[in-house]
Amino acid sequence: MSSSLLFGVATGPDLLRLLAVPVFAWAAARDLRTRRVPNWTWYPLVAVGLIALLWDVLTIGDLTGVQRRLFAVQTVLSLGFVAPLGYFFWRIGGFGGADAKAIITLAVLFPVYPTYQVLGGTYPVYGASLGVFSFSILSNTVLVGLLYPAALAVRNLPQGTFTPAMFVGHPVSLRDVPTAYGRLLETPDGFTRSGLDIDALRMYLRWRGISFSALRADPQRYRGTVPVDANDPGDGSLGDGTIDEDGPVDPVDDDPWGAAAFLAEHSAYGTTPAELREGLSTLSESDRESIWITPGIPFIVPMLAGLVVALAFGDVMFAGLSAVGI
Repeated sequence: MSSSLLFGVATGPDLLRLLAVPVFAWAAARDLRTRRVPNWTWYPLVAVGLIALLWDVLTIGDLTGVQRRLFAVQTVLSLGFVAPLGYFFWRIGGFGGADAKAIITLAVLFPVYPTYQVLGGTYPVYGASLGVFSFSILSNTVLVGLLYPAALAVRNLPQGTFTPAMFVGHPVSLRDVPTAYGRLLETPDGFTRSGLDIDALRMYLRWRGISFSALRADPQRYRGTVPVDANDPGDGSLGDGTIDEDGPVDPVDDDPWGAAAFLAEHSAYGTTPAELREGLSTLSESDRESIWITPGIPFIVPMLAGLVVALAFGDVMFAGLSAVGI
């Protein structure tokens, strides 16, 4: 419990924590636009969180014994459970690195419920019984994320195509695939949830020194060769561009598209040679104008929404469970 609850006004530590809102807004916009958030984004916020936490500890003498124990439990749970949770989901591939760092940052910034008085009202309106605010933000984030499939389906309805892909992706023009983010939802055999990562496609094109249009214009040339002088593939971001030089190649018989040779040197986000070959075959052989991709959830976007909802209302999930008597 933050010491601000004693006085009914925002304390210095709680005001410092509000810096998270503009930083997360910037990170969410960048996540939407580029799917890349620099590591340095989180370092100042972690420093702010540590300063705010130390400030709270220095004023803990103003709390009762019960409040001090609750403060200690909340802080231990936030730093000892919520923060490692972000790292765990990153390790198993459930989150990207920026998502994990964002969760760890929130765990440091918001171990306890802040309190703000605005225009005579006290916010957050509803507090969970345990009161680990970073966990409330995370649960709100999950609820916001659950709306994403429904939003995609509504977006796809006007096209009149009913397919499982409409809940997890959307069609894009085939020529626009190299400038998109996400994964293919199609292979030569049909629908898939584990298609080629488009970042890996951009890395492959840069490695070979070719454009996407060149790949589609002469797929047989690239299916049976590897480049003699391969390029640095970068990280697959749009800012890397493509090196259009299409240098000399060597023929290969047992490595279609040179996929194994490429992935032997570059992990390409866990892409396997089979996934790369399937994706390249799908993209080079398709004669349709569009193809289905899943953009994935830029997780910092619902995290921003979860943070704002938590600051204004509190823990939506616990409020709902309480409303039905659970």
